[in-house]
Amino acid sequence: MVSRSYGVEDPRRPRGIRLPRRERRAQLLASALEVFVAHGYHAAAMDDIAERAGVSKPVLYQHFPGKLELYLALLDDACDTIIANCRAALESTNDNKQRVAAAMDAFYAYVAHDAGAFRLVFESDLTSEPAVREHVDRVTIECAGMITEVISEDTGLPAAAARLLAVSLVGISQVSARFWLTDSGGLSREQAVELVSGLAWRGIRGYPLTD
Repeated sequence: MVSRSYGVEDPRRPRGIRLPRRERRAQLLASALEVFVAHGYHAAAMDDIAERAGVSKPVLYQHFPGKLELYLALLDDACDTIIANCRAALESTNDNKQRVAAAMDAFYAYVAHDAGAFRLVFESDLTSEPAVREHVDRVTIECAGMITEVISEDTGLPAAAARLLAVSLVGISQVSARFWLTDSGGLSREQAVELVSGLAWRGIRGYPLTD
C-alpha cells in the first residue's frame, strides 16, 4: 500500500537487506523520528514508519512492541544526547562565565543541528502520558542537577537555593533556544548565545564565591 504521506518508497531504503540488529534499530529510529516530527505522535502510524524504513511491519515489531515503546526509545536517545552535551559543556572549563556560555550553547547547538529531535522532546503532543512526561522532565532534572553542584560548590548556597537557580538557568536555555529556532530575527546562533548567556551571567555572578 502506498503511504498517504510519502508516495513512493525511498530508494535509499531497499527492502530485503538484512542488517545487524544495532544498525537496523538505528535505521528504524531515524525513520520514526522523521514520521513523528512530521505528523506528531497521534497521527503517526507504524505502517508509515515501516514503509519509511523500507521494512515490513513484523520487522518493526521485532524491535519495538508498539508505537509508544518506539517513541520512548527516541526520547531516550534525544534526552541522553542533550544531557551529555550539557555535561561536556560544564566540564570544558573552570571559568564560570565560560561555563554559562558553554552550557547555553549546548542547547542552542542541539536545536540548530537536530531540530526534529528537539521538538520531539520539548514540544511533544503526548505529554499527558506519564512515561513521556518522565522522559521530558529528565532533561531538566539531570542538567539542573549538574549545574546545582557547580553553584553549590562555588557559592556555598543551600542546596534548595542552588537547585532553584540551576533549574532557572536550564529553563532560560530551553525556552530561548526554542524561540530562536522559530523566530531568530536574523540572529546567528553565536549572537543569540552571547546575548542570553550574558543575561544569565549578570544574574548568577551576583552570588559571592565561597572560600
